[in-house]
Amino acid sequence: MSGIKTTIPVVEMRQVEGREWWLWIAAVAVTLVLTFGILSLAVPVLHSPDETYSLNLKEWVRGLAALVLLFDIYTLYQQQQLHRIRRQLAEREQIFHLITENAADMIAVIDRDGKRIYNSPAYQKILGYGPEELAATSSMDQIHPDDLARVMEASAKANSTGRGERLEYRIRHKDGSWRVLESTASAIRSSEGDANGLVIVNRDITERKRAEEKLAHQSFHDGLTGLPNRALFLDRLQRSITHSRRHKDFKFAVLFIDIDEFKVFNDSLGHAAGDTLLVQIAQRLSASLRGVDTVSRPRQSGDGNSYIGEGTLARPGGDEFTLLVEELHDPSDAIRVAERIQRRLAVPFDSNNQQIVLSVSIGIAFSSAGAVEAQDVLRDAEIAMYRAKSTGKARCEVFDHAMHAGAIKRLQLETDLRTALELKQFRVYYQPIVSLRNDQIVGFETLSRWQRPEGLVMPGEFIAVADETGIILSINQQLLYEACRQLRSWHAIFPSDPAFTLSVNITPKQFAQPDLASQIGKTLQETGLDPRNVNLEITETIAMADADRSALVLSELKALGVRLDIDDFGTGYSSLSRLQHFPVDRLKIDRSFISCMDTDADTREIIRIIIMLAHGLGLKVVAEGVETQVQADMLKDLDCELAQGYLYSRPVPSEEIDQLLSKNRTTGVSGRLGKAASSTSG
Repeated sequence: MSGIKTTIPVVEMRQVEGREWWLWIAAVAVTLVLTFGILSLAVPVLHSPDETYSLNLKEWVRGLAALVLLFDIYTLYQQQQLHRIRRQLAEREQIFHLITENAADMIAVIDRDGKRIYNSPAYQKILGYGPEELAATSSMDQIHPDDLARVMEASAKANSTGRGERLEYRIRHKDGSWRVLESTASAIRSSEGDANGLVIVNRDITERKRAEEKLAHQSFHDGLTGLPNRALFLDRLQRSITHSRRHKDFKFAVLFIDIDEFKVFNDSLGHAAGDTLLVQIAQRLSASLRGVDTVSRPRQSGDGNSYIGEGTLARPGGDEFTLLVEELHDPSDAIRVAERIQRRLAVPFDSNNQQIVLSVSIGIAFSSAGAVEAQDVLRDAEIAMYRAKSTGKARCEVFDHAMHAGAIKRLQLETDLRTALELKQFRVYYQPIVSLRNDQIVGFETLSRWQRPEGLVMPGEFIAVADETGIILSINQQLLYEACRQLRSWHAIFPSDPAFTLSVNITPKQFAQPDLASQIGKTLQETGLDPRNVNLEITETIAMADADRSALVLSELKALGVRLDIDDFGTGYSSLSRLQHFPVDRLKIDRSFISCMDTDADTREIIRIIIMLAHGLGLKVVAEGVETQVQADMLKDLDCELAQGYLYSRPVPSEEIDQLLSKNRTTGVSGRLGKAASSTSG
C-alpha cells in the first residue's frame, strides 16, 4: 500500500474547531464595536442637536446597522460552512475507520515524537498486542535491535521529505517470535507545510520471506540429502581458489567420491531403497566432518583416529559426492581423509533389514597456482575418480597432468567417433567361420573397423569408449544393416547348403536396450534376410550378470528366429548348468584356451570337457583364434564342429571375401585360405 498523502480526519477536526472558535470571537468583537459606535452616535449629549446632525445620525446608524447585519449574515454563512466541513470530516473519519478497522495491513499514525496516535486492529491480529499495550509503548520498542537504526533513519527521511521508502524490518510478536514487516511511511503536513506526524502502513511478509528462503535453499541444496548441490559447491570452491591466490600458504583439495556399482543396488533394491541408501551415505559422510577441526591440526578421537578436517560436503547428483577440504598442511592429509571415508563407508548399511556392503572410488585434485576456475578443479578430481574406477574400483587416485591429457584425448576420441558416424567411416570386416569336418566356409563373424583418412583404426582403440558413451548403438545398427545386405548378396552369388550364416556381436550397451529384439527384427525385415542365417553373439559375462533378465531378453531374440551364441566361453562364470536354462545354440571357446592347447595338456583337457558337456546340452562348439594346423587337427579329434582364426583368414573387407569364396568352392580353405589372407592388412 502506498503512503497516504491526505490529512487524517482527527487532525483536521481539531483545525476546524480552532477555526470555529476564532470565528465566534471575531463575530462578538465586531458586533460589540459596531454596537458601541451606534450608541455613541445616538447619545445627544455628545453632539449639537441641529437638523443636519439628525439627518447624518440617522444615516450613520442605518449604515452601522447594515454592517452589523451583513457581518452577522457572513458569520452565519461561515458557521454553516464549518458545519458542512465538520459533516464531511465525520464522513471521512467514518470511511477511514471502516478501511483501517478491516484492512489486512497494519496502519499506524504516530506524532513527531514517535508516540502512537492510532493503531489499526490488524496489530492485535498479527502481533498479538492490544490497544492498551500499544499505547503504553513507543513505536520503536518492538523493533529488532539490528534493524532499529535503519527504521529511525527511514522515519527521519519521511518526516523531512514527506515521502517514505519501502522498508523491510523485524518486529517482535507478543509471544517473543520475530515477524518481518514491509513498511511505507508518509508525513502528515500542517497548513504551513510542517510535518506533524507519520502515517505508516505495515504488511506482514513473514511467510513470503520464509518461502523465498526455502526457494533459495532449494536452489543451492540437494532435495534428497539436504547437502549443498553442484552450484553451491562450485561457489565455495571458487572462494577457496581466490583465497589461495592471496595467501600462498593456503592449500585445499577436492575429493570426488563415487559409489561403486550403485546401479546394481538401485536396480535390485528399487529406487526408493536406493534413495534411502544415498541419504544414509550422506549422513555418514556428514557425521565424519568436524567443522571445528582442520586436517592441518588434527585432534585425536577416542579410537585413536584424527577427525576429518574442515570442509564442504556436497552432492552434485546421482551417486556422486564431492568434498572440499581446506587448510591442508600436507597433500598426504587429503589422502588420509579419502582412506578414512573408504573405511567408514565400508561398514555395512542397513536397508529393509538387508545388510548392504559397498565401496567407493575417490579422485583427488589439489589446489595449484594454475587453477583459475572451480569447474576445472572439480573436473580434475572427476578424472582422477574415473582412473580409480578403471584400475579396479574401491581405490583412491590423485590427479596428475597425464590424466588430464588422457581425458582430453578421450574427449577428442568421442568427438571423432560422432563425426565418423555422420561421415559413415565405419566399415564391416568379415572373418570366415570354417567347418572342421570338410574345411568349407559356413559363415562369417562381423567385426567393425574405423576407416579414417589417416588409416585403419582397430576395434581395441575405440570400441570401449563407443560402448561407454552409447555411440556403439548407432555404429552397430548401421553395420548390422550393411552386413545383412551383404550376406544376401553372397547368398545370391555363392549359393550353398546350408546357406552362409552371419555372426554379430551384441555389446553390453545393446543388451541393456529394452527394445533390442524389435530393433533387430526391423533390420531383418528391411533387408529381407532369413533370421535363421543370423547368429547373435552374447558374451558369457553379459549373459550371467543377471540370469533372469538375460533369459527374458534371449527368449525375445529367439522368438525372431535367429540363433544365439555364447561368446568368449570360459572367461566368465563358466556355468554350463545355468546355460541349459538359456535358449542358446552354440558355444564359442575363447582364444585364450585355443592358443595354448597344443602345448598344455591341462588346457587341452578343459577344452575336451567343455566340448563334451556342450554336446550333452545339444550345443555346437566354435573354436576362436585357431592359428596352426596342429590346433585345428586337435579340435577335429575332440569333435569340435567349427573354427575361426588366422589359420583360415584375418578379418577382411567384403571384396576380399569374394575371392576367398571363389577359392573355397573349388579347393577348400585349409592352408590355402590362410596363405591368401596372410598378405591382407587387417
